[in-house]
Amino acid sequence: MPYEKVGKNEPVCIADEVPFEIPESWEWVTLKMIAITELGKTLDKAKNQGDYKPYLCSINVYWNGIDLTTVKEARFEENEISKYELKKGDLLICEGGDVGRSAIWENEQEMYYQNALHRVRFYGGINPYYFRLLMECYKGNKILDKKSKGMTIKHLVQSALNAIYFPLPPIQEQQRIVNKFQSLIPILEQYNTSEIKLSNLNISFPDLLKKSILQEAVQGKLVPQDPNDEPASVLLERIRAEKQKLIAEGKIKKDKHESIIFRRDNSHYEKRGSEEVCIDDEIPFELPTGWCWCRFSTICYKLTDGSHNPPPKRANGFRVISARNIKNGRILFTDEDRLCDQNGFNKENPRTQISKGDVILGIIGGSIGNTAIYGYDEPVIAQRSIAIFGSLINNKYMKLLLDSPLFQQQFNSKSNGTAQGGIYLGELANMLVPLPPVNEQNRILASISFLENKIVTM
Repeated sequence: MPYEKVGKNEPVCIADEVPFEIPESWEWVTLKMIAITELGKTLDKAKNQGDYKPYLCSINVYWNGIDLTTVKEARFEENEISKYELKKGDLLICEGGDVGRSAIWENEQEMYYQNALHRVRFYGGINPYYFRLLMECYKGNKILDKKSKGMTIKHLVQSALNAIYFPLPPIQEQQRIVNKFQSLIPILEQYNTSEIKLSNLNISFPDLLKKSILQEAVQGKLVPQDPNDEPASVLLERIRAEKQKLIAEGKIKKDKHESIIFRRDNSHYEKRGSEEVCIDDEIPFELPTGWCWCRFSTICYKLTDGSHNPPPKRANGFRVISARNIKNGRILFTDEDRLCDQNGFNKENPRTQISKGDVILGIIGGSIGNTAIYGYDEPVIAQRSIAIFGSLINNKYMKLLLDSPLFQQQFNSKSNGTAQGGIYLGELANMLVPLPPVNEQNRILASISFLENKIVTM
């Protein structure tokens, strides 16, 4: 059992005050038994006597050494020089702030210290580097914090520092401990780098996994194909027929360069008007049987953006939504939404005619690639920062396509502009779409919904 004898008093057991067991050849000590500990000089800015001397404070002391990039000066009188001048090998300990943070003064240059620091100067060849390691150990184990005083700002006062029990090994063992720690530093740094990489991977893994799932989905690798499914080519024929009907009703304009993509001689061709062109160099990957390539313009009856010159703001009226309303795959209204009057709405609504189920895409600046499905019955108009897709396929599958890495990467590469990037509608309309059969679209959406729920609970 460890005991302490102070002066002529009877020895007192200190077993409850020491933090752990030590070897037989070690001893429990306090700093006042093995060193001189002093607080630095209390600075007096009004003092006009004495020479200006460089001094250190807590902002100079860090676990990895002394930072000399910012060294201040103050007046020190002649009788203070020897008391507050540092010597090589002095251990400096922060009294406040990050209490206990320690470093060793290793230089020969003239330097002093102020009262935010304790200076410890050891007797008898005791290794200061061992005690710096010991201070870091005590800091990590909260021993120093428990001895500190203060609620908001902690202070390790000198009486508290001098009352802490430290384990003291033989001189030679102190050096062996320091040498061993130095040899472990490269391994610790490598471990720290690996731990940071692992932590970052754990943070990014759900998002990376979701992107991987979406990419598998649009390549036809997420769910098995069913030969009984109606092929996507039949779906495209129905879409063309539906668009012809809308043209006849005057609801949409005829596309003078309607795109039809087909296979011939094991190559991909596109017919636009009377022109046929091989587009093999545009095809990013092969599709499963039953799938077809097409353009966004083919499967959309509406592809437009918001107003480039939105109507004047009003205190009440119709909402003017923008990319700021896209939140976590949904359009969310806010109290800060721009409002316009009936005249402004009537002027801009024919451009967008936003309706429930339309797919919204951010196309300006930091919003590029953000998607949502408009889920309200409330009539709104839009600003330039979003594009609106009126799709003739499942709107949820349309959103899935836009969310996939296949299209997100294109959005990033095609964004134009200098100060603030943007995507042109023509580029969106011309992007190639891998289109599966209707039944497979539904199976893909069901599979992704199941997998996303699994990711959330990981």
